Amino acid sequence: MEVSYYPGCTVESSAREYGESVAAVARILGIDLKELADWTCCGAASAHATDDMLALALPARNLETADKAGLDLVVPCAACYSRLKHADKALRSSEQIEGVGDEYKGDFSIKHLVDFIWEEVGEKAILEKVKKPLGGLKAVGYYGCLITRPPRITGARDPDNPESMDNILETLGAEVKNWSYKTDCCGAEHVLTMPEVAWKLIQKLFDMAEEAEADAIVVACPMCQSNLDTHQAEVSAQAGKRYNVPVFYFTELMGLAFGDPSVEKWLARHFVDPRPLLGEKGLL
Repeated sequence: MEVSYYPGCTVESSAREYGESVAAVARILGIDLKELADWTCCGAASAHATDDMLALALPARNLETADKAGLDLVVPCAACYSRLKHADKALRSSEQIEGVGDEYKGDFSIKHLVDFIWEEVGEKAILEKVKKPLGGLKAVGYYGCLITRPPRITGARDPDNPESMDNILETLGAEVKNWSYKTDCCGAEHVLTMPEVAWKLIQKLFDMAEEAEADAIVVACPMCQSNLDTHQAEVSAQAGKRYNVPVFYFTELMGLAFGDPSVEKWLARHFVDPRPLLGEKGLL
C-alpha cells in the first residue's frame, strides 16, 4: 500500500521515537510511506495566530506537492494534520487567498495516521502481525483535541468519542478502559506560556485515567505525549501528589506487539520510563 507521508518537524527531533516507531510499523504492515519531496514546516502551532497568509501558505505548499504526487496523504502529528486540513478546506473554498494554491485540485484524502491504520489497513492485517499480545495492559486512548476537531474541518464521524486507537489497542490484546476525557485538551503550547494552567489540565487527565483504572495513557500526538510525559514532576509538585504515568505512542505498542527489536530504544527516551510496567506485565 503506497501513500504520501508528511512527517512534520517533531518526529525527526523531539519525538524521534514516534517517527521511528511509525517507520517500523509501516514496514511490518507493508505500508510504503512516500515522504513528500522537500516538505517544509506547516506553521503549527504559531502561524495561524499571527498571520492569515502565512497560516495558509505554509501548509498549502506541502499540499501542492501532495497534489502532484497523486496519493492519499498520511500525517502522524495532530497539529500538522489540523493545519493541513484547514488549508485544504480553505483552498477548496472562497477563503482561498490569491496567489496561494491557485492550481490546487485536492484529488486525494488527508488522514491522520491512527485513522489510516484502522480504517485503511484494518483489523485483520494488524492481527496477522501480532506476535506478543498485550494481555494484562490496561490503557486509555488519548486523542487530544485536534485529531477530530473541529468536525467541520476534520470530517470526524464522532468527534467526541473517536475509536480508531481504542480499536487498534484492543486488536493488539490490550484492555482499553472507558473514560470521557479522550478528547480533552492537555494545554498544548500553553505549557510554555501559562504552565500552571496547562499543568492543571494535565493533572485532570492523570486523575481520570487513574479513576478508569488504567495503567497507562496512549497517544497519537507529539505535543500531547510531550506535555503528559515530560511535566509530571511539575504537575506532582503543584498537586501535592506524585504522578508516575507511562505515556506511550500507539505505534510503540504496535511495535511491541509485532515483536520489533527497537522497542526498548524508543521507550528509553521517555521521561517516565514505561519499561518497568511492561516488565511487570511480562510484555518486555
